[in-house]
Amino acid sequence: MEMEDTVKALIMAGGLGTRLRPLTINYPKPMVPVVNKPMMVHIVELLKQHGFKEMSSILYFQPEMIKNYFGDGNSFGIKMDYVDAVEDFGTAGSVKNAEKSIKETFIVISGDVLTDFNLTEALKYHKAKKALATMVLTRVNNPLAYGVVITDKDGRIERFLEKPVWGEVFSDTVNTGIYILEPQIFEFIPEKKEFDFSRNLFPQLLEGKQNLFGYIADGYWKDIGDLNEYRIAHQDILTGKVKVEIPGNKLNTIGRDIWVGEDSEIDKQANLKGGVVIGKNCIVKAGAEIVNSVIGDNTQVEESAKIYNSVIWENSHIGRKAELRENIICKGVDIRAKAFIQNGVVIADECVIGEEARIKDNVKLWPHKVVEDGSTLSSSLVWGEKWSKTLFGAYGISGLANIEMTPEFVAKVGAAYGAYLGKGSTVMTSRDSHKASRMINRAFICGLLSSGVNVKDLRAIPIPLLRYNIGKEGERGGIHVRKSPYDSQVIDIKFFDIGGVDLSFNKEKSIEQLFFREDFRRAKVEDTGDLSFPGRVIEDYKEGFLNAIDHKAISQARLRIVIDYAFSDAATLFPSILGDLGCEVIALNANIDASKITKSAEEFDASWKKLADATIALKADIGFMLDTGAEKVFLVDEKGKMVSDEIALALIAALVMRNKKDASIAVPVTATAVIEEVAKKYHGQILRTKTTARSIMEQALRKEQDLLGDNLGGFIFPNFLGAFDGMFVIAKIMELLAKQNIRLHALSQELPPIHIHKERVPCTWSAKGTVMRNLIQLAKDEGAKFELLDGVKIYDNEFWALLIPDPDKPFFNIYVESASGNKAKEIFSKYKTKIAQWQG
Repeated sequence: MEMEDTVKALIMAGGLGTRLRPLTINYPKPMVPVVNKPMMVHIVELLKQHGFKEMSSILYFQPEMIKNYFGDGNSFGIKMDYVDAVEDFGTAGSVKNAEKSIKETFIVISGDVLTDFNLTEALKYHKAKKALATMVLTRVNNPLAYGVVITDKDGRIERFLEKPVWGEVFSDTVNTGIYILEPQIFEFIPEKKEFDFSRNLFPQLLEGKQNLFGYIADGYWKDIGDLNEYRIAHQDILTGKVKVEIPGNKLNTIGRDIWVGEDSEIDKQANLKGGVVIGKNCIVKAGAEIVNSVIGDNTQVEESAKIYNSVIWENSHIGRKAELRENIICKGVDIRAKAFIQNGVVIADECVIGEEARIKDNVKLWPHKVVEDGSTLSSSLVWGEKWSKTLFGAYGISGLANIEMTPEFVAKVGAAYGAYLGKGSTVMTSRDSHKASRMINRAFICGLLSSGVNVKDLRAIPIPLLRYNIGKEGERGGIHVRKSPYDSQVIDIKFFDIGGVDLSFNKEKSIEQLFFREDFRRAKVEDTGDLSFPGRVIEDYKEGFLNAIDHKAISQARLRIVIDYAFSDAATLFPSILGDLGCEVIALNANIDASKITKSAEEFDASWKKLADATIALKADIGFMLDTGAEKVFLVDEKGKMVSDEIALALIAALVMRNKKDASIAVPVTATAVIEEVAKKYHGQILRTKTTARSIMEQALRKEQDLLGDNLGGFIFPNFLGAFDGMFVIAKIMELLAKQNIRLHALSQELPPIHIHKERVPCTWSAKGTVMRNLIQLAKDEGAKFELLDGVKIYDNEFWALLIPDPDKPFFNIYVESASGNKAKEIFSKYKTKIAQWQG
């Protein structure tokens, strides 16, 4: 298509490419080669194919390398000019710098993606819709790393969310970073201010009801964001999944796609299989075997070398009988005879790998490294693919003790966390009583100290004490190491921010980036961090605890309670607080036993049942069971009935609202609708939150609510601590019972019946976005009311149903509440069947 001269393409070419290191140590990301051409060349060729002749490259990192390669664009049959950014003003802010040269409709496209979209059709769509802005969209299996989009039937964008977590994923349709815009768009972009298309501009256009449309493109698109995606992109090119111009002459071979550059020599006894690209001036000798691989210009492959599913850049040498499997080999690397390079290895520029050397899986070598003859280089991180994409999960960082969660690995994580906080910062650390937790905690401390961060180690304490103390004396954060309560072989490292709340998703990602880059700085000898052991932590916590409780009311009520300490560290602290409250306490499992930290579901239920039996036998007013971290609490009423999590949240909410007029309470979207009925009765206010503990704690920090609960045994009274604390919750429940002279069973009789069916159903990772999109469409088709606060929550006169993709496992979590248990099961079956159908 011939484009009008005034239509211009802006190529975003300022990317640092930190997740592609070590490939991007010496190159800006758009100049990293893809099938022997800088990836930005593929974008230029695509634009030219669709009639764009005038292009501007917006530069930031190493701009001269891009300018020197493309020049004025004449050698590529285009006109190229450049816009230099002296500061990083974000994606939209950097485009603002090109405003003077834009008079008509223009396209913005990243210089570091791989795509064969029909841009001509996208432009026609934009014109037909008379749009101010059109986002080019595509559908992907895993939408977490992208901006997720919903359009109406006319293509107008209804909803947009940048880089969601699974509970926020409402579609598999994502933003590709390709935008067709009218010059009037500049009126919405401020000058010399950080301003992003996804985070700022598009939400602003949506709010202002501007003409923002989405064009769902057919074809191939991949954001080459990390090393794994880089390898996959090459395999996709070699297998024909994406249409790009591959350099070299395609040989007339049956069952193979072979491209060979000028002046290359391939011995007749060399064996090339699958898709293979050989660059210019290469030599491939007899007996060499190359399968589904790319060989860069001026590279020599010696006799009987074997290269499988690999990318080799220019000017490299592969020695006789060397073997490479799924590797990325950068410029000027010398791999000598009989070396064995295992899966996932990345070797940066000008490294030397000695004869018969072995490099084990997933090792990365920075430039100019030498591996001596016969040596074995193995990563100290033996976890392989487990951590290839993300470190953090639902419980912080988790892994098999001494297999995945090794001291070497943990020290590196500690150094990355320290580098994120900065030299001279202070961190609090703590752990449970298990010896493996002590080992891992000490390793983490070593990493922090090596980065120049000071450490206050609280040793073995309940988690709420750590949360309570973080930030009191300028600490920037904290970590707690524990043996998993759910798996006896797993260690968790939980990360906390100032105020004791869980670390935010964005901060987790920042730490991950530092960890995977592996180039964070260590402190100089004199700048090594200090290690101290604070002495008044328990006293300070106890003082604040008692000041926040009406202990006179508790003492006068003369309550008899049973507490199961679950063999936790709370048994070293909480009895003294209860003694000051003046209630009669019968303690179960009050000795510390590290071997009993982890409980199976059956063991948990058995402990709860024993507590119920003890509560009845001892004629107690209430029974409490703490979890091993002393964060959550599970209840037994005065009749010996185990109180479910849903009912417990409704009861505690009722207690708070009875005690205080106009009380405000926050509960997750999974909580029973009965809570709203209770609020009407007692004139309370209910706020719904997302389901994650982090979201609930972030709300607690605002101190707008009197109570927050997670519907899983966790409660927060933010007047004391904006995080879960089972010990304080026990005292607060006793205070509320005492003031109102009521007991839980009696209060439960005031509640309407609760019928919630909850279950998880299998769903592949690749289908989760598709399922979410289809759920929303189904709700629209049925005329049902729905909301997207967390997952998809669908309302009807007779029920509500909530469907949330599990963030850590290939499942969907389904919750249904109805006035009848049978109706709840019926609705659950409907959505279970739909999820199975949508997966094909």
